[in-house]
Amino acid sequence: MTISRANRGGLADWWFTVDRVALFVMVALIGIGLMLAFAASPAATGGPMTAGDFRYALKQIAFALVAGGILWFTSLLSLRAVKLGAAIVFALGVIGSCMVLFTGSEVLGAKRWIDLGFTTLQPSEFLKPSFAVLGAAILADPVPITFKGLTLRKELVSFLVLLPALAVLARQPDFGQTAVLFALWATLLFFNGLPLIWTSILGGIGSVFLTLLYMFVPYIHHRVEQFMDDDKTGYQAGLAMKAFEHGGLVGVGPGAGTIKYRIPDAHSDFIFAVAGEEFGVALCGLIALLFCVLSVRLLLRATRARDAFAQLAGAGLASVVALQAFINMGVAMNMLPAKGMTLPFISYGGSSLFAVAMTMGFALSVTRQRPKIGEQDHSAFRFLREVPA
Repeated sequence: MTISRANRGGLADWWFTVDRVALFVMVALIGIGLMLAFAASPAATGGPMTAGDFRYALKQIAFALVAGGILWFTSLLSLRAVKLGAAIVFALGVIGSCMVLFTGSEVLGAKRWIDLGFTTLQPSEFLKPSFAVLGAAILADPVPITFKGLTLRKELVSFLVLLPALAVLARQPDFGQTAVLFALWATLLFFNGLPLIWTSILGGIGSVFLTLLYMFVPYIHHRVEQFMDDDKTGYQAGLAMKAFEHGGLVGVGPGAGTIKYRIPDAHSDFIFAVAGEEFGVALCGLIALLFCVLSVRLLLRATRARDAFAQLAGAGLASVVALQAFINMGVAMNMLPAKGMTLPFISYGGSSLFAVAMTMGFALSVTRQRPKIGEQDHSAFRFLREVPA
């Protein structure tokens, strides 16, 4: 079947209005992730004796199929439906994160996952894309927000909405996700035109928060001390650096890596090191380049959107993926203190892949070239379109 501009049915309308360059990059990253899932799966199942055990890779394929459906469906939504969906997901994410405190599975002293039997779910992963949209909706809304006759600043309202999520994440504890969410809020304010003086104040508050964590949270203090002292490089970071050295420029070849069997969480948080060992700096550079292209492309598309909400949400969603990728790769290359954070599209895990699919689906939706007022909308999802005032 040929898709043409003349045949403007539901699929054709989506194809000719969505950012196909960004979509191609996303598919490429998912493909690389599946390839690396086969490389890292034996390491996750035990050691060299399990070299033919690809159970994690097969599960990741199933996750990728579901994630593809999430990405496609969310990219079809109207701006109104994106706002509504993000509000629902954010509320469920906060509720789910609260449930984790009482019924969640504890790993290394932290409760972040809900055991569903066939897999685990991390509700906090969905807070980032949903707040990027919800925060943008609040900040870009032209209607003043009033309470008992007082007009509230939207910066304050957006923070009050975010506050329950920050509190429950700190209680788990997951200070990394807490810091990322706070940074996302500050990023939205920056793109919304927050004066430089207030941007500096927020940066100062963030610095004070990180300093307090370093001073009073033992495991964070330990990780920072390891990072700052060349003679005390962390166990995972040290092995990751050895993996990069072993791989060199083009890697030792698919399945031929040996250091990956010694790296904890090689299939998730340190998948970038597996890429470096088996496929070399060449593949690592390609992955970094693809993330740069994706982030810049979405930012540029966001600047061209006619709707203020679409501009702000698109910039926020692009920042979510860029920041998470930067942190993961920076930790793997020992450029940042150790922090358990997945590499978008590539690390193993259903929660991570579903959340990033939602993030990019929302991003594709808000950056689509939507019909101007008065133009006919042929989309199969036109009943979800915003009705012009």
